[in-house]
Amino acid sequence: MKTFDKIVLAYSGGLDTTVAIPWLKEQTGAEIVAFGVDVGQPDDLDAAVERALASGACEASFLDAKAEYVARFLHPAIKANALYEGVYPLLSALSRPLIVEKLVEKAHACGADAVAHGCTGKGNDQVRFEMSLAALAPDLPVLAPARLWGFTRDDSMAYARAHGLAVGDGKAPPFSIDENLWGRAVECGVLEDAWVEPPAEAFQITADPLDAPGEPAALTLDFIQGVPSALNGVPMDPLALVVEAGTIAGAHGIGRIDHVENRTVGIKSREVYECPAASVLLEAHKALEATVLTKDVAAFKANVDGLWAEAAYAGKWHSPLRRALDAFIQSTQIPVTGSVRLKLFKGHASVTGRKSPWSLYDEGLATYGDGDPFDHGASEGFIKIVSMEASTLAKTAGIPSPALEVQSHEACALAQPVA
Repeated sequence: MKTFDKIVLAYSGGLDTTVAIPWLKEQTGAEIVAFGVDVGQPDDLDAAVERALASGACEASFLDAKAEYVARFLHPAIKANALYEGVYPLLSALSRPLIVEKLVEKAHACGADAVAHGCTGKGNDQVRFEMSLAALAPDLPVLAPARLWGFTRDDSMAYARAHGLAVGDGKAPPFSIDENLWGRAVECGVLEDAWVEPPAEAFQITADPLDAPGEPAALTLDFIQGVPSALNGVPMDPLALVVEAGTIAGAHGIGRIDHVENRTVGIKSREVYECPAASVLLEAHKALEATVLTKDVAAFKANVDGLWAEAAYAGKWHSPLRRALDAFIQSTQIPVTGSVRLKLFKGHASVTGRKSPWSLYDEGLATYGDGDPFDHGASEGFIKIVSMEASTLAKTAGIPSPALEVQSHEACALAQPVA
């Protein structure tokens, strides 16, 4: 491997990045700067710094970027109703471009001639890290030790023991965990069998829905132009609001996700997530949008939201596509101001009310009671117009027989391969 003078390692404090410190020193002869970004992971970061230094890093630190993570990444994700494949709230995908931004700044500040990360060769994060690095620092060499050394998790533990590294209790952890303000991702171990129910120990920030409070709780969220601004009527700092929403929702068992997803590298992966804050904030935001956006804007935005989630998942945060999608999404958020009330009960968050000064819901038009101003007679002409194509087709081509449709379905069924 090529030699370097100084490498900045994107350091999490976990097994792989701790092992990477002496491995990189051995392979390249470089000084290793362990640099982490605090995006709300619950780990003891001071202990992680000490662990990095004990493992041979010449310098180790964590940068607090939680407030920036909320403002620049979580708020846009809320506005985009961002769920990859309609399920995953992108908790890992959203943090990686911010981590890379800070990693590049650190590399330039300390005169490093390379950067490194701890991502594996079959995961999504290697793509996210290196696509952002290509966009922000294309001339900076990137090393990926976990892609090169071929270690299993047990091999990594053996390497750590052989080098006297203090990593956990000396046993390979049962799961691989990634956690930040937007939730918690759990994989590996018994979860690799997609038929096995996630064991209780896989969950840490959500109550078992069966053990959640026996009475429902109301949660009201206020938004200003698509950005959460208050919780239960109390204006809150953006960071504090995300934390509090997650605490309340998690206590009611909300936010557990068990998903087989399509990774960027072309394989399917079983992932278990806990995303209580994301679950309630996204649910409330979607309900408010449905109240204030016109039908055609809402329908088109749903497509844009899906493209936004795909782009973020695939590591395209620092791309013209994501920026262009953001511009459209932001233009739709001006009327997304108001309040949404949710009922939290044993793993479910149900919308029970919404109001907005921009609301397009007109109770007078919607009512079936007295004083209804809707012109019922106008519907006859409307129906005649919208059904004209169907009647013209029937006169021109003939009315299809239901019996022919049944025969067609039977023919298709007979053509299916026998198991």
